[in-house]
Amino acid sequence: MMRSLFAAISGLRAHQTMLDVTANDIANVNTVGFKGSRTSFKDALSQTQAGASAPSPTLGGTNAQQIGLGVQTGAISNMTGSGAIQSTGNPLDLAVQGTGWFRVAGIATPAGGGNPAAFGTVQYTRAGNFTTDASGNLVTQDGSFVLGHVATAQGPPPVFAATDSQITVPATATALSIGQDGIVSYINPSSGSQVVLSQITLAKFPNEQGLQRVAGTKFVVSPNSGAPTVGVPGDTNGLGTLAAGSLEMSNVDLAAEFTNMIEAQRGFQANGRVISTADQMLQDLVNLGR
Repeated sequence: MMRSLFAAISGLRAHQTMLDVTANDIANVNTVGFKGSRTSFKDALSQTQAGASAPSPTLGGTNAQQIGLGVQTGAISNMTGSGAIQSTGNPLDLAVQGTGWFRVAGIATPAGGGNPAAFGTVQYTRAGNFTTDASGNLVTQDGSFVLGHVATAQGPPPVFAATDSQITVPATATALSIGQDGIVSYINPSSGSQVVLSQITLAKFPNEQGLQRVAGTKFVVSPNSGAPTVGVPGDTNGLGTLAAGSLEMSNVDLAAEFTNMIEAQRGFQANGRVISTADQMLQDLVNLGR
């Protein structure tokens, strides 16, 4: 009976974790670029009461006798499928159509202060609700710089640098536009000509589900995600294109999440019933001596 208590307690914990994951998904159902999660279980250790035996000339073989010792959380997987794309009309709102993640980063400052040296840890997001700061830099809602390659020659075709840089829109720029290929351009009001400013970069991974979550619907590389392949929208690496004036919404399926919530609740209740039953059996055992 003690084994049944411990197994049921592990079931309570596992289903509580499932409910926690489901609750977070539901809470972020309207979060731009949010990626939901999925909980899966696996059984814990088993106690062997008797081992298996091979057949003999006079007797058949027997199977092992094992008692399971409960359940544990097997995995909490990132669901990286695309969410619905919603039109906003804002030229700085971007959605990736297909494979790819926006690359964003802050500036790393050398120890002891001084001028910024380079970009810090690159983070990845599908939330394209970008804006500009007071200096004209294209940034995320929490101030991270959107990374791209600055134009070194206007062309045609334009030529871009190979190194990362922030995208800084001049204060005098008008009619700012971002193409499906990620090229950021504007109209120079003094000459009336179009100026190519930069090209937004994207990244893809061998294992997107291996990315590790950080705050603000961002992800970072993990040991199991693989190294990023960096390119531009619509290139030969299979990266998707950009849709300006649109946002990718959360990929949370409310119907599925409510089903998961019911399953977690019922699983929790069932394990609670096992604890009550085992407790009653122990009570009956104690009462045998009266």
